[in-house]
Amino acid sequence: MILVLAMAGALWGIGALMKVPVRLRLGMILMLWLGVVGLHLLLPDGHPLRVSTGGEARVWLALGVVAGIVLGYRGLVSRLRAKAAPTKVPAPSGAFRPAELDRYARHIILREIGGPGQRKLKDSKVLVIGAGGLGSPALMYLAGAGVGVLGLVDDDMVDGSNLQRQIIHADARIGMPKVFSAEIALRAINPFIEIRPYRRRLDQETARALFADYDLILDGTDNFDTRYMVNRVAVEMGKPLISGAITQWEGQVSLFHPAQGGPCYECVFPTRPAPGMVPSCAEAGVAAPLPGVIGSIMAMEAVKQITGAGETLKGRLMIHDALFAETRVISVKRRADCPACGAST
Repeated sequence: MILVLAMAGALWGIGALMKVPVRLRLGMILMLWLGVVGLHLLLPDGHPLRVSTGGEARVWLALGVVAGIVLGYRGLVSRLRAKAAPTKVPAPSGAFRPAELDRYARHIILREIGGPGQRKLKDSKVLVIGAGGLGSPALMYLAGAGVGVLGLVDDDMVDGSNLQRQIIHADARIGMPKVFSAEIALRAINPFIEIRPYRRRLDQETARALFADYDLILDGTDNFDTRYMVNRVAVEMGKPLISGAITQWEGQVSLFHPAQGGPCYECVFPTRPAPGMVPSCAEAGVAAPLPGVIGSIMAMEAVKQITGAGETLKGRLMIHDALFAETRVISVKRRADCPACGAST
């Protein structure tokens, strides 16, 4: 009998080492038990095999009954426990995870944002045009704030000269398309949001197709043709537009939304500057933290526009002079003769 029990133990142990499923191991031991019982039933009394395996079939039949009772009891208990266990109800679609509640706690305790405001941020879709100086801080703070879907448009590559001010990029990603470099940084900041990189040059038709999917547009581009085109498409589609611009030590930002009574970009800047009148950052230079200041204000305006907190820069233009640490805000109004939005007055 000891020999048979040793064989059963060996089968179980070897099966465990080979990671054989428990059911198969139990099946092998059952086959051994049936073989032993068969020997005792078929062979005559006193046969050496019967003697070496216990002598009588009754012993093995009793052992089989006990083992069956034990296994049956364990199976019954497992089923009862499974039935008694509370059913896990899946969280509603879009619900905050515990980690998100902890992450956004400083927003949630703000009276002006709170839980409902954070819910609006999670449900919002924001498109940022340009992943450069202004887009970098704007994207990073919008990701940190919990904007549910962040789209970013840029067709440029990361260059070493960008890293002085475009803080979303890194030295190791020089030569990488900016939208994919920014995507890496944004996913590292917040894994709970959706990032949509668009590596393309923005034209009017592309802008229309993209703007349709978003609630708010941020323009951080550095050329006037794109700014005017983006403004006209935003006006056409009734989308609020936050536009920022920088040069050397000075920056400006405003929220343009004719659909809610505010002016559009072309109301405030009806005439494009003559070529060469407004040099680019590459031509005139720019103080490194300045894009961070203006880009962060753009992100702040986006958070207020989405949540309804405070007063936005709609109908106002903020001008920041970093060299002399001066900031002023001036009123701006719609123009009835504006070619972009005047017809809808």
